[in-house]
Amino acid sequence: MRPIIGITSYVLPASWGVWHDLPSALVPYDYVAAVREAGGRAVLLPPDDEDADVLTALDGLVLAGGPDLEPRWYGAEREPLTESHPERDEGEFLLARRALEIDLPLLGVCRGMQLLTVAAGGRLHQHLPDRLGHEKHRPAPGVYGEQEARFEPGSRIAALMGDDVAIQCYHHQGVADPGSLTITGRTEDGVPETIEDPARRFVLGVQWHPEVVRDRRLFGALVEAAR
Repeated sequence: MRPIIGITSYVLPASWGVWHDLPSALVPYDYVAAVREAGGRAVLLPPDDEDADVLTALDGLVLAGGPDLEPRWYGAEREPLTESHPERDEGEFLLARRALEIDLPLLGVCRGMQLLTVAAGGRLHQHLPDRLGHEKHRPAPGVYGEQEARFEPGSRIAALMGDDVAIQCYHHQGVADPGSLTITGRTEDGVPETIEDPARRFVLGVQWHPEVVRDRRLFGALVEAAR
């Protein structure tokens, strides 16, 4: 059997056919395709804050990208440019914390990396341009920032990426403190782009969007760890 990989999803208004602006559980199809092409069976996980019992049916988990986290999760006050969907936070924190407890293979993408960081006791910067003086990590609405990352020698991400250091990112927040996780990749301006937990089977967070190119290195490593 293919490993079953859960992917967290949004609830947003969507339209198709004769139906318009219906509340819908959705996620960009690139996530599903990336898991499938890497040899896994993707299932979508709508927000649910009751429990994390669904993890007993999964072999791995993808924390997908999306809006900002509510700053209260890391003990901060909301800043003007923070935009969050609190109903999504509750359920995803349950999943992330339980996945860490049971050592379920886990990949966090963009928001997913930030959520993983906070679940591990870390904190975030709420608006990087205020600290960096540039918008290279999110140059325009719907436009990915083309960056290069530097990966720590000997890290999991360095082994997976090899000499390929090009990444496509779209974020205005970033990791300030990784908590119990380890930062293993940064862009040239010092922004953390990768976090890991070497003590667990597979815990990897990337601030960029590997699903856009359906990166078989990262999704393949997740699926392999989930076998």
